[in-house]
Amino acid sequence: MLSIGELSRKAEVKVPTIRYYEQSGLMAAPERSEGNQRRYTRADLERLVFIRHARALGLSLDEIRELISLSKHPDEPCARADRIAASHLSSVRERIARLRKLESELERIVSHCHGQTIGDCYVIRALSDHGLCEGDHPPV
Repeated sequence: MLSIGELSRKAEVKVPTIRYYEQSGLMAAPERSEGNQRRYTRADLERLVFIRHARALGLSLDEIRELISLSKHPDEPCARADRIAASHLSSVRERIARLRKLESELERIVSHCHGQTIGDCYVIRALSDHGLCEGDHPPV
């Protein structure tokens, strides 16, 4: 059995994050010792590592919740898990495309700035006048 501090260190997740995952239902409430300390099992550690890895890949808590639910049925087809991952991949690719547009526009704005003072600064002018931008660049 692990204390919350040990679990935190082994999973490389902060203690408040563990508590948050418990409150949000991603992790079950742990057993308590006679001294009322949280006590975690190897399965809890594995679950937390799964959640941390999924979050590092940008999956939402709802997506993780569904994947955890699916993992409880190891003999079921994995089509739903594949759809979750494919949908997330599509979202990541869309975000990357938007970021590339932003990168291109920022690169263009920076390359046009040859002013010595703020009054001559193309960056300031471009941010003040969207008409100076080459194209649309939606927020990320």
